[in-house]
Amino acid sequence: MNPLDADERDILDGDRVKVHNDRGALILPCRLTNRILPGVVDIPQGAWWAPDENGICQAGSINVLTSERLTPLAFGNAQHTIMVQVEKV
Repeated sequence: MNPLDADERDILDGDRVKVHNDRGALILPCRLTNRILPGVVDIPQGAWWAPDENGICQAGSINVLTSERLTPLAFGNAQHTIMVQVEKV
């Protein structure tokens, strides 16, 4: 996350954040860098879904944020245009 976006949300480097939309939510540590544009977040791939008692993924699986609609060419989920909100946990 860009430090400008983090500052608006009182998020520091390493803070755990909730990333969510109307499809689901996940919690993961936040890393701040000027190398990402304001208004954009990057979530690395590779986490297995690990929900807590409220159904919130604690491992960072972005599949909980994606649509079930398949992309036209690869027939997979679209992971590059997910609209989310980010807040400090």
